[in-house]
Amino acid sequence: MVSEELAEIEGQIQDLFRALSNGFQKLEKIKDSSRQSRQLEELTDKMRECKRLIKEYDRELKDADYKNDPSTNKMLNEKKQSMIKELNSYVALKKKYSSSLEHKRVDLFEGPGEGFAEDNVLLASNMTNQQLLDHGNNMMDETDQAIDRAKKVVHETINVGTETAAALKAQTEQMSRIVNELDSIHFSIKKASKLVKEIGRQVATDRCIMALLFLIVVGVIAIIIVKIVNPNNKDIRDIPGLAPPAPTRKLLWISN
Repeated sequence: MVSEELAEIEGQIQDLFRALSNGFQKLEKIKDSSRQSRQLEELTDKMRECKRLIKEYDRELKDADYKNDPSTNKMLNEKKQSMIKELNSYVALKKKYSSSLEHKRVDLFEGPGEGFAEDNVLLASNMTNQQLLDHGNNMMDETDQAIDRAKKVVHETINVGTETAAALKAQTEQMSRIVNELDSIHFSIKKASKLVKEIGRQVATDRCIMALLFLIVVGVIAIIIVKIVNPNNKDIRDIPGLAPPAPTRKLLWISN
């Protein structure tokens, strides 16, 4: 029986092997050197991860060595060796493609015809002066074309570098603006919090005043009602304008 840790690690390794196989098949169809280089870097990262998992698999295998029977340990070791062998095959493929890319770069800067210098020397003795001149002119034209290609690559590299620098500068300025806006927002929020607190205190004060006014009005209304209902109540002082009418006085006329 294989432990869950070993089974999980083996599953991850097999997934990486499938990704490597598909990646190298895709690499064969790519013609552009820069795209090939990027694809090769991605495959190299996968191989590094696969190597790390195989080491982890080996550690787990050694830790579980005493738990398994000899036949199981033998089977697991054979499986580990098989995975190492498969990884080495992908490493060899990576070296092959890397070497091919390096040769392409060398050919780009050296130009065609330089690898055949020895053949040109051998054939020069059989050429006439005009043929030698024509051949020399052709070689100069090829050299000029190689130089033009190299200049084009250099200009493209400079343009890419300039665009990258401009993009980085724009991103830096954008980040600076964002930081300034965040500081402004933080200051506005702080100021708004103070205003909300002051408004809250003013509202609380106004409510207290309104409550006191309401109690005073209710008290006055209550006194008025009591005074109207019981005007002879001496415990309540008369309210100006609401005092009961004074009794009319009768004058006695004394006749002579």
